[in-house]
Amino acid sequence: MSSGRVRRTLVQLAARGPAHRVFRANVRGYAQAAAVQDTKPPVALFGLDGTYASALYTAAAKTSSLDSTSKSLAALAEVFKRDTKLPLILNAPTLSPSDKSQIVQELQRHMGAQDKGDTVKNFLKTLADNNRLGILQGVCDKFTTLMGAARGEMDLTVTSAAKLDNKVLQRLEAAVARSEYSQGKKLKVVSKINPDIMGGLVVEVGDRTIDLSVSAKIAKMNKLLTDTL
Repeated sequence: MSSGRVRRTLVQLAARGPAHRVFRANVRGYAQAAAVQDTKPPVALFGLDGTYASALYTAAAKTSSLDSTSKSLAALAEVFKRDTKLPLILNAPTLSPSDKSQIVQELQRHMGAQDKGDTVKNFLKTLADNNRLGILQGVCDKFTTLMGAARGEMDLTVTSAAKLDNKVLQRLEAAVARSEYSQGKKLKVVSKINPDIMGGLVVEVGDRTIDLSVSAKIAKMNKLLTDTL
């Protein structure tokens, strides 16, 4: 399927709607460990959360705990979905060492017994010690990206103003899978909701973004009016 056909399909859909020592090292130590070929993250990530996610991937690979680490972070990602106030709490500048310790213990409780070798437990302690608990949600998202890349998957992120039904997502996945955008990889659909886009869709696959949102169209119209005037 050509990119033009994919775009037409998207337009149609958019119109429809709505290990303890390891973690005591600093980030520079993590980066040095990542140089080892066996444990090197499969793709390069950016941002502070990307740096920490890559460091965690390396540490988990070295201790053969990638699967358990992935499951633990998936459990934490679900906590963020259920508790929208959690990011605000983790980013609070007034958190005391005691507060951070209690937060880490509570997060551990949500992970259950699947954290092999306490890899994630020690990682959480490192975030707390470095005043970086606020990036945990981003780390969870980017670790998922790393694991998908390691499995030969590619994220297909679909952002809409309201929840999309499964049939729309399936049609969208099928359209992209037949196109050049998929690069022949298995797609992993990630559905996100952002009311700020006002309508339509924003589709991200690999390093490409197709913005069919209402907000983007309004921004273009405003720019055209401004340039004209």
